Parts: sequence; C-alpha cells; structure tokens
Amino acid sequence: MKPASVFLIVPLAFVSLGFSAVTAQQPASAEGWRQTERTDPVRGDYARYTLVGKFLKAPAGDSSARPSLTVDCSTHNRSHKSKFVRGTLVVGDPLKIDWVEPEEIHGISYFPKVDVLYRLNDAKEDKEQWTPSTDKTSASFSKNSFEKMLRAHTVEITAQDQGGAAVVMQFDIPESNAIEQACEVDRHKK
Repeated sequence: MKPASVFLIVPLAFVSLGFSAVTAQQPASAEGWRQTERTDPVRGDYARYTLVGKFLKAPAGDSSARPSLTVDCSTHNRSHKSKFVRGTLVVGDPLKIDWVEPEEIHGISYFPKVDVLYRLNDAKEDKEQWTPSTDKTSASFSKNSFEKMLRAHTVEITAQDQGGAAVVMQFDIPESNAIEQACEVDRHKK
C-alpha cells in the first residue's frame, strides 16, 4: 500500500468511528418519567413528571423539539395527600383550535378545544377534545385519559397543527408505579 493512501484511510476510519459513537449516544425513547419539584404561589409545592416522546409526523415548524407529556401532582393540600392536578401534551407548535358550543348556552359563548385522537398500543383510536393552553402549543388532558395511557406500553397521539396538517406523536410508557402513587391515579381502573 502506498504511504499516501494510508494517510487517506486513517482519517476516514476515525470519522466513521466518530459517527458510530454519536449514533450510540442518542437518547432512547424509553428514558422514563423525569420528576422535578416545583413551587407555585397559588398551588404551593407540587411535583411535575415529564415523559419525552418522538414525532412520527412532525409539525411544519422547528423539528428539533420533541413532544412531551407533563403531569402535575400536588404534594401538599388540605387532605395531606398527593393528587393529580393537570396533564398536558406539549407539542411546541401551535395546534388547530376548534370552537365548541357548550351543552348549556348562557349568552354567546364557545369553548376552545383541540381535537385529539389517541391509540393505546395497537387498539382502536379514542377521540377526545382537550383544552388548549393560551399559546396554543399544548393541550390539557383529564385524569381519566391519563389512567388509560398508563395502561399502555405505547401511546400514539394525533392532533392537527394550525394549518390543519396531522401531527403524530408516540410515547413509550415506562413502568409507572412511582407516578401512580404520587398522583393517586389507578391504571388498573376500567
């Protein structure tokens, strides 16, 4: 082998080793629930649990962000028990808002909602309407929806971005005993 070709092969070998090291260090989707302690002047102390997912079909905006599920559980309240306060799907890009007529009308009022389809494992899709945040980049879900999600291994959530295009996210649900106890939710309840 010529000395010049050795000088070309050695740098290429180092570059290929560098790429394999980078791909091995990418975060796994099953990182688990990450807990942080928070304090709010109104609610007091509470725990926030965050589970990061992945986009199967990303929104048209910044694709470097990853979707997440966040769950807030109060740690101090009058009953001295922890409880589920709020669950939120964080997308990061504005979602399509539908204005829904309430069951009982007192004047002219409609409620903003985000239409969401979610599939647990490979089961049939459930359709719900979740309440959007003020900046419309996230939507809140109920305790009942959260309990259903905890029963699954995989949750696939579909919503629409503000242009009407489908945004599809997937979350791998890890062992959730700690969050069940902390938020007083029951994944076994049907």
